[in-house]
Amino acid sequence: MTAVAGGHTLYRTFGKPLLDRMLALVLLVLFSPIILIVAIAAFCVHGSPVLFRQLRPGLGEQPFELLKFRTMTSERKADGELRSDAERLTSFGRWLRRTSLDELPQFVNVLRGELSLVGPRPLLPEYLPRYSAHQRRRHEVKPGMTGLAQVSGRNALDWATRLNLDVEYVDSCSLRLDSWIMARTLLKVVTGEGIADGRGPTSEPFTGQR
Repeated sequence: MTAVAGGHTLYRTFGKPLLDRMLALVLLVLFSPIILIVAIAAFCVHGSPVLFRQLRPGLGEQPFELLKFRTMTSERKADGELRSDAERLTSFGRWLRRTSLDELPQFVNVLRGELSLVGPRPLLPEYLPRYSAHQRRRHEVKPGMTGLAQVSGRNALDWATRLNLDVEYVDSCSLRLDSWIMARTLLKVVTGEGIADGRGPTSEPFTGQR
């Protein structure tokens, strides 16, 4: 093993998990007033519960409960079926997504060791059987609050490009790369670049195209 590869392995195994938890704790404290305000506003607009909870595959494809602030109402049709995402997404929820404030509760996921600050974004469980063997490698590291794909175009990228960037991160993970991604993330959040793909309020589902 080369010195560089050995340094990267040491960072992944010990440095990255420690840095994740330290930074997540500091950021959770710093953002606590904003988190409280957003929680109150989300309750007033969307009702209870304030948090959206959903199982997502993490490291080694093991499921964990991802936390976000709710951006949609629970409005249903006359027959009891939930209305479409576009109908339930509120203007406040759209603003939360544009500013990425809906993801602040994920600092708790980082503290629990389920997420990293940087890594491939955790996607839906139903996508697992649709991945190629190469794409499944994205689960060789912890998923992250932000990642290489997010700072390279976010939802504006096609699925093949996004998943290839996830695997590229798996092979290139380092303190330098993580620092660059976090710096780029701040810029993306400020500009709101690449949050939607232009086809709806959420990203187009992954159907398994190679």
